[in-house]
Amino acid sequence: MKKSSSGDGTVIIKKYANRRLYNTDTSSYITLDHLAQMTREGREFKVLDAKTEEDITHNVLTQIIMEEESRGQTMLPVNFLRQLISMYGDSMQAVVPGYLEASMESFRRNQEQFRSAVEGAFSHGPFAEMAKRNMAMFEAATSAFKPGAAPKPAEAESKDDEIEVLKKQLASLQDKIDKLSK
Repeated sequence: MKKSSSGDGTVIIKKYANRRLYNTDTSSYITLDHLAQMTREGREFKVLDAKTEEDITHNVLTQIIMEEESRGQTMLPVNFLRQLISMYGDSMQAVVPGYLEASMESFRRNQEQFRSAVEGAFSHGPFAEMAKRNMAMFEAATSAFKPGAAPKPAEAESKDDEIEVLKKQLASLQDKIDKLSK
C-alpha cells in the first residue's frame, strides 16, 4: 500500500514528467488551482518529483504565484520584485526568507485582530450602528473600483434623503446614456 501522507498529516503530491500532479491522499489528478485552494484552506502538502522523489514544493508554489499574478491578481508590486531580485547573491540573502516570513505572519495577525475588532464593533456598544453604516459605505466605495461592479445605492434615512439618492441615481443613468450616445 502506498503512503498517501507523511506522518505529520502533510498530503503528498507527486508531479510527473508530463507536468501532471497526483494527490496521493485522494488518488486523483489535480491542478495548480487545487493546490492554491489547499493553501488557502491551510492544508499542508509536499510536492515530490515522481521520478527522483526530490521535494519541489518551493518551485510549484512559485509557479502558483506566477499564475495568479498573470491572471491580473497582482499583489507583488514591480518595485518589490526588483528589490527582491537584487537581494539574490547579496550578503544578506540568508536573512531575507526569515524576515519575509516573520513580516507576513505579523501581517496575518494584524489582519485577524482588525477583523475581530470590526466584528466586535458590529455586535455591541453604542457605536455599533454607526460602524455598520461606515463599513457599508466603505464596501460600496471599494466595490466601485472592482471591474464590472455596479455601485450600490446609498440607503435613505428620510424622504428628503431618498429623493436625493434617486436624483443621484438618475443623474448617473443620464451620464451613462450621454456617454453611450456619443
